[in-house]
Amino acid sequence: MIDRITIDKIIEAARIEEVVGEFVALKKKGVNFVGLCPFHEDKTPSFYVSPPKNICKCFACGEGGNAVHFIMKHEQLSYHEALKYLAKKYNIEVEERELTEEQKMAYNERESLFIINEHARTYFVNMLHQHQEGKTVGLSYFKERGFREDIIKKFQLGYSLEQKDAFTQDALKNGFKKEFLVKTGLTIEGDNYIVDRFRGRVIFPVHTLSGKVVAFGGRILKKAENTGKYVNSPESEIYHKSDQLYGIYFAKQAITKADCCYLVEGYTDVISMHQAGIENVVSSSGTSLTIGQIKLIHRFTNNITVIYDGDAAGIKAALRGIDLLLAEGLNIKVVLLPDGEDPDSFAKKQNAESFTTYIKKNETDFIRFKTQLLLEDAGDDPIKRASLITDIVNSISLIPDSIIRTVYIRDCSTLLGIDERVLVNEIRKKRLTALEKESQNRPQTVAPMENIPTPATASGSTSLFQPIKQEKSPLDKYELAILYYLIRFGNLPIIYVEPPKEDEKKKPGQEEDEPVDETTVLEYIKFDLERDGLTFHNSLYKQILEEAFEKIDDSGFVPKDYFMAHPQLEISKLTAEIISDRYELSKVHLKQFGENVCREDTPLDERKHLDVSVPRVLTELKDAFISIQIKNIKDEMKQKQKEKNTDAVIELMHKLKELDEIKRMLAKVLGERVILRY
Repeated sequence: MIDRITIDKIIEAARIEEVVGEFVALKKKGVNFVGLCPFHEDKTPSFYVSPPKNICKCFACGEGGNAVHFIMKHEQLSYHEALKYLAKKYNIEVEERELTEEQKMAYNERESLFIINEHARTYFVNMLHQHQEGKTVGLSYFKERGFREDIIKKFQLGYSLEQKDAFTQDALKNGFKKEFLVKTGLTIEGDNYIVDRFRGRVIFPVHTLSGKVVAFGGRILKKAENTGKYVNSPESEIYHKSDQLYGIYFAKQAITKADCCYLVEGYTDVISMHQAGIENVVSSSGTSLTIGQIKLIHRFTNNITVIYDGDAAGIKAALRGIDLLLAEGLNIKVVLLPDGEDPDSFAKKQNAESFTTYIKKNETDFIRFKTQLLLEDAGDDPIKRASLITDIVNSISLIPDSIIRTVYIRDCSTLLGIDERVLVNEIRKKRLTALEKESQNRPQTVAPMENIPTPATASGSTSLFQPIKQEKSPLDKYELAILYYLIRFGNLPIIYVEPPKEDEKKKPGQEEDEPVDETTVLEYIKFDLERDGLTFHNSLYKQILEEAFEKIDDSGFVPKDYFMAHPQLEISKLTAEIISDRYELSKVHLKQFGENVCREDTPLDERKHLDVSVPRVLTELKDAFISIQIKNIKDEMKQKQKEKNTDAVIELMHKLKELDEIKRMLAKVLGERVILRY
């Protein structure tokens, strides 16, 4: 784990314009930069980079944050990996906490396996391009398949010599331990022998999201009895095939940009489509889809198009795995290629535009495709048709979105010629059964009821702000408005004092002005909330509030810097969103004050209005809180009236009267105050 000091160093060193500029062409616009957003199809520049705030923001799709967030999204890295990426870029030594001996051993073993795989990848590539056998057999095969030299190098394709232990002996000579060669699966060890797993095969390295080689696939080129065409690395400490997709490292950015992923079956399908200019494609490597693989796709997009060749038996086998995609809430389309074609052969005859046009023209939703396919198989056989209906019902029942389920039910009712109500009832039964099974398997725990604590007020009497028992609070927007001022201006005095101009500075012996109250925004928020026994309901907002209160006596505490570098990703992302300007300066302001002007030098400077705006948002929270209390009491009164409990009704009326009086006072305050919010 990276320590906080190092995280601060990385975030401080990483200049947002430099980091984004490596991936996006930026143009200067005032104090900011602007370019085409890399996260969606952007035709007019909507991606703004703010060097003063050290953040970026797309005003079309909403993506943005600091340099760490940008690298996480663009390169699809974890928070820890993104920090290390930036540390390397800015030559910052990453200091991580001390590991236990067991952790060190486990870490060292994993790293050793990755290092061996990197060596193997380099070895296989060299054999393909430099060894006579590799050039004659392996490179010739790839070129016969129509792969260009740049594509062969891009996917780091290689070749393993036919000599039974050529790679193993090379690795041992280079100091690699046999133990780790066996654990990666590169070497097979018997009682009295060791052999290379991939001998006599062309090699397809499998990469993780961050580009590390995690496994290999090998295709044999000569006919051999009792030998499979493809051999893959076995499961290991670093490789779990159910969590990997071939080509994901090369496809991740394209998938995000296109907001769609094409799913094919084999290695060469992926490579040929890349060569045709279609990069948002991955392969399940000939195995059935797994939950891990689906979640990997879901990280980049909700939309997936499955491309099939004309093999009906293969399609029916694949249908079973695709139900998992429905259960994960993905939008699934299916494309059937012309007879005799597979993605590999078809891509070789197309360019990106023609291939994409074919997909758009011929894709159909998965449920309709499955229904039509099974209908052809069932024919007029009533038993087969009944089985078909059950199969379709099972698939539709997996879809989590009720609106999408309803649309599919109507389509299938028409296609199958069966009453829509019958399908609805069957799907309801399936979902109820699944929910019951899930609840039986789920550990029985009692979650604490979310409420807002109500400590005594400063005077010692019980607060009228009683707990609100609800899961999702309508107070969230008011709490967020308070956080806006806490994070942006928390360490500033709530009463803004204009810095004196040069000619207004005090002369020696001149009388001092009256001292100005230097209460900070954070101190004011803490006092005002605690005075009325209030805290936040939203757990994330509450965590930020409480951490800020803990730092209140720290003279070096700057909320926006502290929370921007927060190790909890949700907090740092929210902070980036809060400190990004809600509105750009208008052309009028730019003309009036100059293109390089900051908001702080204009009437838009919110620091000048903190004494009005901060009390305002706090009052709005209280007003909303009281409104909810009033509604709850009115609902309770109706219930007590039905029960004819007169005493309880009278008691509630007294409470309601008190709350109405507070509501009137708050309304008067809100009515009198005018907030200048731009």
